[in-house]
This record gives sequence, C-alpha cells and structure tokens, in this order.
Amino acid sequence: MANMLIFGMGYAAGQLADRLRARGWDVRGTTRDGRGDSLAFADEAAVIGALRDATHILSSVPPTDGIDPVLARYGQALAVAPGRWTGYLSSTGVYGDAGGAWVDEGAPVKGRRADRNAADAAWVALRGDVRVFRLPGIYGPGRSILDRIEAGRAHRVDLPEQVFSRIHVDDIASGVIASFKEGPAGVYNLADDEPCHQNRLVEWGCAMLGTPLPPLRTLDEAGLSPAARAFYAENRRVANGKAKRMLGWAPEYPTWREGLAACKRSSRR
Repeated sequence: MANMLIFGMGYAAGQLADRLRARGWDVRGTTRDGRGDSLAFADEAAVIGALRDATHILSSVPPTDGIDPVLARYGQALAVAPGRWTGYLSSTGVYGDAGGAWVDEGAPVKGRRADRNAADAAWVALRGDVRVFRLPGIYGPGRSILDRIEAGRAHRVDLPEQVFSRIHVDDIASGVIASFKEGPAGVYNLADDEPCHQNRLVEWGCAMLGTPLPPLRTLDEAGLSPAARAFYAENRRVANGKAKRMLGWAPEYPTWREGLAACKRSSRR
C-alpha cells in the first residue's frame, strides 16, 4: 500500500491528504499538538517510525525563526529514510522581485527571506528523489478573495504595475500527485496561466458577489499588515511550463476566473 507522511497538515497538505485517502492511500501527518489522528511533531519515536514506513514523504512546513524545523529535527532521518519519493512545498518568494518579468525554475534565488531561500536549497540537496514545488499565492474554498471581500478585508491598492501569480489549492494537489509517476526529481513551479494585478481579483470578486468596490488607496493608506505589505513589495509572473512538460500536469483552474467560480460554488454563495 502507498503510504505518505506529511509534515505540517495545513491547508494545501490537507487537500492532498484527502485526495490520497480517497484513492486508498494510508496518510499520516504531523501537527504541533498531535490533534485528532495526527502525530505530534515533537514525538520523535512516532515520527521516526512513520518515516520508516512511508513510501512518500512531504513537508509543507515553512522556516520559523530562521531555520527549517523539519530539517533541524529530522534531517538525518529523512536523508536515509527508505521512501521512494520526497517532496517539499516551497514558495515562489525565493525568486524575489522580478519587476513584473516572468520567472522560471532557472531564475536566480534572491528572495527577501534568507531562511526561505536556504530551506529551498537544503531540500533540493537532501536526497536524490526530492521534488521542490515553488508555489505562488494559494487560494481555494474558504481562503479566496471572495472570503476577504465578505469579511471587509479586501483592498484595492494604487500600484498599477503590480502583478502576481496564483494557484488553486486543488491544482497543488494534482501537481504533486502527477510527480509520483512523471518527471525527474528537481524544482517545479506550480502556478496558473494568468498572472494579474490583485485589484483585478477584487473587482471581479465584487462583481460576482454584487458588492461595492473598496476604495482605491495608496499602500500607506491601506493600513496593511507587515506580511501583506511584503506581498506588494515583489512583482513577478511565474512560468509553469516545466511542470506541464515534465509532469504532464495542467491546472484544472487555468485562471483565477475558473478558480473563483469554483470557490463560489463550493460555498453556495
């Protein structure tokens, strides 16, 4: 039986776990506190035992306080684990600001966060079967611009040249699954086909919901959190051609239009 161990059962990893379980996989996952049927991350005996049993291993845990907690605690065990496939969910933030240009997997790693860049490189080098998936802005049911509009947290920011890439959570799962049988180890961007300005999503979402547009504000006037301001500090388009060529993958939601329509249907708005 195929057996996956997932470090960090968050939003994207949880969607992948659901798909695999529906296919008959045995999936174990770690959380900080071991809630439900998950393993507590700090329970080394249980985690090492799960590593020995796993045919597939995935980490979705980002660096914290400058270090990758999975590699710091379990790196040695991961390097010699008997599994045949290893994956890591990274971020297209490792590319840094490209001034709106397209970036592919050969672009230099020069992101603002040195810990994220270092973790990405460390996973690539960990063992010969590692697939690193660099992800842009993730959205899906319960975590889309539609939810932010309804909560009054959507912003339109007056940065007309800004552009971002995105990925629906379902398309992350399908990209990871495609790599089980297709394509060599290495780095893959998983992104949709149409980068665009965040304001375009806000406008589209407001039209879908019949909601008035929020006012157009400067970055300072918007009162964004430091994390949100950092989102606007970088400008790039993410190319997904390698994943299409090597993995035979294509996004089910090639643009945010299809993705937001699916989010709307799923919540029965």
